[in-house]
Amino acid sequence: MIDFHGYGPSIFYGAILTIEIAFLSLFLAVVLGLMGAIAKISNNRIANAIATAYTTLIRGVPDLVLMLLIFFGGQVIMNNFTDWLYETYEIDVFFNINEFIAGVVTIGFIFGAYMSETFRGAFQSVENGQIEAGKAYGMSNVQIFKRIMFPQMMRHALPGLGNNWMVLLKTTALVSIIGLADMVRLASEAAKAVHEPFTFFIPVAAVYLTLTAISEWFIKKLEIRYSAGVIKG
Repeated sequence: MIDFHGYGPSIFYGAILTIEIAFLSLFLAVVLGLMGAIAKISNNRIANAIATAYTTLIRGVPDLVLMLLIFFGGQVIMNNFTDWLYETYEIDVFFNINEFIAGVVTIGFIFGAYMSETFRGAFQSVENGQIEAGKAYGMSNVQIFKRIMFPQMMRHALPGLGNNWMVLLKTTALVSIIGLADMVRLASEAAKAVHEPFTFFIPVAAVYLTLTAISEWFIKKLEIRYSAGVIKG
């Protein structure tokens, strides 16, 4: 392992932490995105209104502000709640928001809003004729979703999904502002200590570039898989 004036091992573990945050945030964002998309195309007005409010709020507020709001604001809310528990029921508990969980939840929450729009457009791109054909063959709603809707939806969603993933990956650098020791924060501290910014920030940029290159390759593979049998015009 490259030493980097003794900071190499810590920056390496910071890179592992960044990757963990990225993948856990992606999982949460996909789940929230699918839920938001289904709510938006449903006939349920309440679900539709909640999903619309969610995407409007998240897309209108900068990611940095949301990160600070959820982490510091969430801690204040939890403290007020524990104070109320103690004063009312004499229950003495204390909750401390973990930086890692806060980072994952915030990034997943932000990109869930973007992905809900991606999935909504993809769901609406599936031709009704194919769904009606599935019903004519006697498929259940679950079978129609699994065999027709999801594969077709994924084919339309993958370009937008891949773009969101690339931005999400770079957004993980924001977790350094809430005190999480990711590779950006560790590289920044090391660069300040030895006054050699290029020594630390170029490898950090290389890690992000490597991850995005691997992601592009994987997304291309998925696009080929979900476009099987489709004639390109």
